[in-house]
Amino acid sequence: MAIDMDQTWRTAITATRHCLTGCAIGEVLGMALATWWGWSDLPSIALAVALAFFFGYLLTYWSVRRAGLSVRDAVRAALAADTVSILVMEVVDNGFLLAWPGAMDAMLSDWLFWAALAMALAVAFVVTVPVNHALIARGRGHAVVHAMHHEGHEGHEGHEVSAGSTTEADSTTEAGSTPGHSNDESHDQGRSGGTGHQHHG
Repeated sequence: MAIDMDQTWRTAITATRHCLTGCAIGEVLGMALATWWGWSDLPSIALAVALAFFFGYLLTYWSVRRAGLSVRDAVRAALAADTVSILVMEVVDNGFLLAWPGAMDAMLSDWLFWAALAMALAVAFVVTVPVNHALIARGRGHAVVHAMHHEGHEGHEGHEVSAGSTTEADSTTEAGSTPGHSNDESHDQGRSGGTGHQHHG
């Protein structure tokens, strides 16, 4: 049981780190663009959250696509795995930034911008890990990704085995038909030789 619990926590940490990567890309890009364009707090947060969801989903989508899942199944896996995780992370992250005095008004060249963003993502990570752990323990969240990832690998391997068996069977058939063809030719040549000998006599 202890091993299972440790594995669940490790999976939760890995899933949250994966989610954090996508969220960080979206957050940094969104905040950078909004700051550059001089947007107010609400549009800045909306852009950052939208990009965080986009990149969070995108990373999971490509991961399961490489495992052999179809486009439809990959989209379903990404939505099932990351929606709650990204939502929690974004609420905590942006709430922290709003609570930090001057963080939303800081420019890209200010140390406060990067320090507040890094601290917000770190706090969001700590809060989101238990959430992902609870989801995985119930067979939800990234547990869905692991299950579909496994199914995708099994389907891909099964296809390779089937293709290999077919190729081997075709090779065996060709190898078996070649001697028979040679025997027929030898038989025909024997008959021709025998006929010619009788005619000469």
